[in-house]
Amino acid sequence: MWQSAMTDKPSVLFVCVHNAGRSQMAAALLTHLAGDDIEIRSAGTEPADQLNPAVVAAMAELGIDIAGARPKILTAESVLSSDVVITMGCGDTCPYFPAVSYRDWKLPDPAGQPVDVVRAIRDAIARRVRDLIDELLPTTHPAP
Repeated sequence: MWQSAMTDKPSVLFVCVHNAGRSQMAAALLTHLAGDDIEIRSAGTEPADQLNPAVVAAMAELGIDIAGARPKILTAESVLSSDVVITMGCGDTCPYFPAVSYRDWKLPDPAGQPVDVVRAIRDAIARRVRDLIDELLPTTHPAP
């Protein structure tokens, strides 16, 4: 079982370039599905000024309100305090620390895409998030 050095629960950091789309959707979905059982953060290597409106709309369709979320800058501290870092399109701009478990989720960038395309990206993220929950919390969240 995963466990953060700072808390008694696993911690996950989602990272994309602008922290305005994929990483925000992933963090919101994980929060929605796992609740307080996982410590969840998201950040970007070059944060945008605001969230992608199509991302906000696609998440609202699921009853998840992320309109008040703001893109945040990725810091070394946030990486080092995470058990798992999931990158989505940031390539070599993400800092790498050998003691951290990294995953790269290859997903299209929702920037500039219509809601129907963003919806498909959201659904792909949701499938991966469910698998992540099964991995990190195998006994507390049985598979549906």
